[in-house]
Amino acid sequence: MILPLRAFLALFFAILLVFQFLSFPGQFAHMAQVEPQSAHLRWPLTLVAGFLILCVQVVVVATWKLLTLVRRDRIFTKASLVWVDAIAWAIFAGWLVLVGIATAVVLNADDPGVPMVLFLLSTGVGVLVLVVVVLRALLRQAVELRSDLEAVI
Repeated sequence: MILPLRAFLALFFAILLVFQFLSFPGQFAHMAQVEPQSAHLRWPLTLVAGFLILCVQVVVVATWKLLTLVRRDRIFTKASLVWVDAIAWAIFAGWLVLVGIATAVVLNADDPGVPMVLFLLSTGVGVLVLVVVVLRALLRQAVELRSDLEAVI
């Protein structure tokens, strides 16, 4: 089970690198050429897209590390909490940026379609942050119970 998931994570990380360094910069450069009135958005959009992808990459790396702990039967240790914290903070940072983008779009939008999509994404990512926080609390309890059990044995 761990090997296929790691293969998927490696493929996903490689795809993220392509988007981060080739696709989005190229797309925003093309946008600046086709629509000169939007050229001032090229670098801010490139940086925001790169940052959001970086947040996803942190989640992928932390998940890889957690899989290593699972394979070594060390998932219920304090070391796992560090990686779950990294996941939670990366998702939270991405959520903050997404909310900022949504706010800027809502204040400048003529059409309600894009703000509604951004609102949906912001709400979904916010729920994801809360789910990770709850799972972290459950993991922390499991770590404490396992250390208590090991102390008894």
